[in-house]
Amino acid sequence: MNVIRFSDLCANGAVQGQRVFIRADLNVPQDDAGHITEDTRIRASVPCIQMALDAGAAVMVTSHLGRPTEGEFKPADSLAPVAKRLGELLGRDVPLVANWVDGVSVAPGQLVMLENCRVNKGEKKNAPELAHKLAALCDIFVHDAFGTAHRAEGTTYGIAQFAPIACAGPLLAAEIDAISQALANPKRPLAAIVAGSKVSTKLTILKSLAKNVDQLIVGGGIANTFMLAAGLKIGKSLAEPDLLDEAKAVIEIMKARGAEVPIPTDVVTAKTFAADAVATVKKATEVADDDLILDIGPETAAKLATQLKAAGTIVWNGPVGVFEFAAFENGTQVIAQAIAESSAFSIAGGGDTLAAIAKYGIEKQIGYISTGGGAFLEVLEGKTLPAFDILMQRAAG
Repeated sequence: MNVIRFSDLCANGAVQGQRVFIRADLNVPQDDAGHITEDTRIRASVPCIQMALDAGAAVMVTSHLGRPTEGEFKPADSLAPVAKRLGELLGRDVPLVANWVDGVSVAPGQLVMLENCRVNKGEKKNAPELAHKLAALCDIFVHDAFGTAHRAEGTTYGIAQFAPIACAGPLLAAEIDAISQALANPKRPLAAIVAGSKVSTKLTILKSLAKNVDQLIVGGGIANTFMLAAGLKIGKSLAEPDLLDEAKAVIEIMKARGAEVPIPTDVVTAKTFAADAVATVKKATEVADDDLILDIGPETAAKLATQLKAAGTIVWNGPVGVFEFAAFENGTQVIAQAIAESSAFSIAGGGDTLAAIAKYGIEKQIGYISTGGGAFLEVLEGKTLPAFDILMQRAAG
């Protein structure tokens, strides 16, 4: 994927004295009092901002926060807590500028934060008038917010169309590299784990991956639907019986390529969906009518772990069982450990996946942890994200 990289511009001295507009993803969770409860995204934005300051740029950074109404700023929409936290991380004041669309005063070596960009009229729909105004604010536009890369908005697409230079920041560039390594030029065998409650939400991903991967491991409610498609009984487990033909089609696509969708040979069941429910390991052929399947069984988990340890590349999206409940976390824990121990290049994304990675403390053993939920899923579907598309267009001249 050919894009201009901000790190290259900085290394070439092309950033000195220039007005640099950074679109970061600073959309962090806050409690009712407005205190930031988790600051990973702010910390992840620091390298790009520091790179711009070190290169002698006049730096503006903005982000969306929450879901504000365009044209109606409310105190709860303010990036003030974010500016304060960023200042602590950088060891400097970060002034917050409101009503900035028509002009920003910032000198080389200075950094300002521009108030919540989604408050600006025309941001969501990428209005041309707004896009031109945004582009006029800067000499260099830096997209460093992968979590927004699947949206064509004013600060993610429009500004990139019209700014004198549009490039990828270090965070976005790392995502591009990791995605290319995992999907465009993977070391084989390529294994993908796609889990979640519904086949319907991941169907296009499953079909897209089925044409490319060597092993397609399904988990959660998705696995239940595939078990049904394979002729197994699943009791009262979560599934989508109306999508059996779609599941069978995915199995056939894989089979035609000499690849497989491993169907669980054993499962962990319970009579109720609860943390204190009694867990029973059963063969996949012995599920009772009143059983709920809440995890893959130890035999299946061990078999999948062996496959993952032999993989060349692993893409992971979703836990394979109800890992939040101790009695039903074994499958996810075994798979997480196998990925951590594998020599494969691994890329993981999605909120539940990140929670599992954190729970089992394997962050350092994952090759790349994607910061974007929806954007990560769209890449797995084989879509070209709008942000990547415009940056490639600009790089091509």
